[in-house]
Amino acid sequence: MFDNLFSLEGRVALITGGSRGIGEMIAEGYVRAGAKVYITARKAPDCLATAERLSEFGTCIALPGDASGAGGAQALAAKFLEHESKLDILVNNAGAAWGAPLDEFPESGWDKVMDLNVKTPFFLIQALHGALKAAASPQQPAKVINIASIDGLSVNMMETYSYAASKSGIIHLTKRLGMEMAKENINVTAIAPGAFASSMNKVARDHADMVSKGVPSGRVGEPSDMAGAAIFLASRAGDYVVGSTLVVDGGVAQARGAF
Repeated sequence: MFDNLFSLEGRVALITGGSRGIGEMIAEGYVRAGAKVYITARKAPDCLATAERLSEFGTCIALPGDASGAGGAQALAAKFLEHESKLDILVNNAGAAWGAPLDEFPESGWDKVMDLNVKTPFFLIQALHGALKAAASPQQPAKVINIASIDGLSVNMMETYSYAASKSGIIHLTKRLGMEMAKENINVTAIAPGAFASSMNKVARDHADMVSKGVPSGRVGEPSDMAGAAIFLASRAGDYVVGSTLVVDGGVAQARGAF
């Protein structure tokens, strides 16, 4: 048991938004840990290029396409099921953000973010429920990992209203799904990242030194920090974690409450 505590050998994973940023960090960690990994992203060239790079370390397969909304989620599930009948690990990572002043915040910015960050994960879980159940057992639960944010736990003063609401929503949805799906040996959990360099967090990417001053740990997150957290939840090591959100932020969410 202890020899293979963090191994993902023989498992099949699907990661949305897996071509860059946090999704790519998780995908690389899973490939290196032995999983067969499928990644999806809207931009086909990026998706294919990342899958090719990660295939140097194991098996990574690109499934490019737009998975947003219920229809997109169902289309992605159908595409995945052309290749596999079982799914051990689903990572709902694809997301969007929108910022605008309160009086100018558009409905389009609200709907785009809520659709991709909350609606899509729910309907993708629904569409892949059968494949998750087929992989699940008391000895090796299937895993669903939703990527939330510390902005769903504490207040970021930027005016990203729909983003904060969506991330709080996915954290609570994780709890509800966790209670329901544990009966079927499917563990639902979430990760709430802090500052990681990515195209969604350009400030952490382009101004890491400045951002690090507000992080109790004194630095922004590194790929190994995210990969390690995701491997823990996906592996035998995380089999007794149900409905919880793992905060991976160097202490930022706690520090916000001090001001």
